[in-house]
Amino acid sequence: MRSLDKFKIWVLFICLASELGHGFYLPGSYPRKYGVGDFLNVKVNSLTSIDTELPYSYYSLPFCQPQEGVKDSAENLGELLMGDRIENSPYRFKMYTNETEIFLCQTKSLSGEEFKLLKKRIDEMYQVNLILDNLPAIRYTRKDGYFLRWTGYPIGIRVQDAYYVFNHLKFTVLVHKYEETNVARVMGTGDAAEVISTIGNGGSEAPGYEVVGFEVVPCSVQHTPDSAKNLKLYSKYPTPIKCDPTTVAMAIKENEPVSFTYEVNFVESDIKWPSRWDAYLKMEGAKVHWFSILNSLMVITFLAGIVLVIFLRTVRRDLTRYEELDKEAQAQMNEELSGWKLVVSDVFRAPSNPALLCVMVGDEVQILGMGVVTIMFAALGFMSPASRGTLITGMLFFYMILGVVAGYVAVRLWRTIFCGNHKGWVSVSWKAACFFPGIAFFILTTLNFLLWGSHSTGAIPFSLFVVLILLWFCISVPLTLLGGYFGAKAPHIEYPVRINQIPREIPPQKYPSWLLVLGAGTLPFGTLFIELFFIMSSLWMGRVYYVFGFLLIVMILLVVVCAEVSLVLTYMHLCVEDWKWWWKSFFASGSVAIYIFLYSVNYLIFDLKSLSGPVSATLYLGYSLFMVLAIMLATGTVGFLSSFWFVHYLFSSVKLD
Repeated sequence: MRSLDKFKIWVLFICLASELGHGFYLPGSYPRKYGVGDFLNVKVNSLTSIDTELPYSYYSLPFCQPQEGVKDSAENLGELLMGDRIENSPYRFKMYTNETEIFLCQTKSLSGEEFKLLKKRIDEMYQVNLILDNLPAIRYTRKDGYFLRWTGYPIGIRVQDAYYVFNHLKFTVLVHKYEETNVARVMGTGDAAEVISTIGNGGSEAPGYEVVGFEVVPCSVQHTPDSAKNLKLYSKYPTPIKCDPTTVAMAIKENEPVSFTYEVNFVESDIKWPSRWDAYLKMEGAKVHWFSILNSLMVITFLAGIVLVIFLRTVRRDLTRYEELDKEAQAQMNEELSGWKLVVSDVFRAPSNPALLCVMVGDEVQILGMGVVTIMFAALGFMSPASRGTLITGMLFFYMILGVVAGYVAVRLWRTIFCGNHKGWVSVSWKAACFFPGIAFFILTTLNFLLWGSHSTGAIPFSLFVVLILLWFCISVPLTLLGGYFGAKAPHIEYPVRINQIPREIPPQKYPSWLLVLGAGTLPFGTLFIELFFIMSSLWMGRVYYVFGFLLIVMILLVVVCAEVSLVLTYMHLCVEDWKWWWKSFFASGSVAIYIFLYSVNYLIFDLKSLSGPVSATLYLGYSLFMVLAIMLATGTVGFLSSFWFVHYLFSSVKLD
């Protein structure tokens, strides 16, 4: 009867869903309907540059300000951490109403400081980032017969010794006729949406439009101060304005004002609202991206398969030969043991610095879980580029929640190493709660002082620092301690063999073990270096990263390869009677971080050639170090846990006296 009731409920739910609408929208990405003549307000984000990587407020330069004053838009935690400062602007349109030669304002005469600052920002290639209905302004340029897409437009340009500002903007707004879904009429965008039921209205409302594209063409037009002397905001400019992006005319000079104008043209488009972000995601080189990722996956999967097959055949042959012997032959073989069988009484001996190992493993299980869950949600579309800051916010949320797992793993590993002893589990839990967050807090605070000194909007406000500390100590730390409590109550993993009191001497090796550990990181690096280029381009070149599905596949493949590499290296060390495998298995796969850091330095030298100033380079290297540390601990944990499982399985498969 219960199963029949459940079936009826599911049938009712499906019928209701199909009756209410033909589709659904993900959180934070609802459409908005505009009637003809409704006002469209343009917002401004921080000024950005690939030359300095230091964002600044739009109104730090002498631009026109709105009549009602500058107001900040509601921003989430992720947007603040990313340096986004979204504010209102004086640019205003009327839906489906074309306007030309609209006067915005004439600034005061540029002071010496404003003139120098404006020239400096032009030299540093700063871009203005406008937003309309949650869509960034996109700019198209033609180079060598190809159309290039850019988000935002440059402040100005330098021609020889003269500086020109782009003071006239030609906007093109693409609109699509609103299609009623019979679900709801949504007023507002992803920032704040008000859902109003429309079932039963019968489509009696006047037709409306949705914004599906926002393009801008910046021009430098000569405006004389006398022409704009008596004009007010949104007045008609007295002389015709011809916007030609190939020429520049408005040179900035000290003690002279600058006039700003704009025009807007509405074009009805076939682009539907769910596809309006395609123009931003279809960046140049997409085919190379897909082909390179697929090729990398195929090669690495093939190599990893070969390593796995060879490895399994070698170990299985050793075990099969031993199990086929009778008891007499086994006793004789025990006297002639060689290789990994000789370290049976030392293989589970406690490593050096066991507390540090437990803390690092626990913390990075937490980081790895955060990465997997976040990428899965992003791949499903819940963290799309349309929802700014949700990726960072989601990462922080999942990291705090997974503190329970960090405490559990760290304490249970601690008890396993010391054969079930409960002593010290509280200390291990505290260290797990503070180790990685403490390092991250130190790095970010140091870099934040540089941003504060540069007056950049990328600097984390003091109030946000207080919020992050409260989240750390009021949510993350208690959850980690709770996980440690569960780990202390859980049964420890029992070793299949006894440990001798006197450690066995490790014979001299033909080659240093650290050389193998360093070389082991090359194979995991091969799985992600192609994807790493696109991630770095997204972080530092202002490009949109969107292929989270491929990133999830690469991450899974990276985990598999790290586990295999660590297994092989651990087996090789055991075969030469080196029983100190704990830390070596950790750094065998964790050494991939060294190559990632070297790649980051290479990217700084060859791809970010224009990055100027010691502050920008320090910020880049600081954030790269933070990223590399997290990757090292995550990949090292994968290698260690797989090696621990392998060693436990190997020595529990045979009985040696």
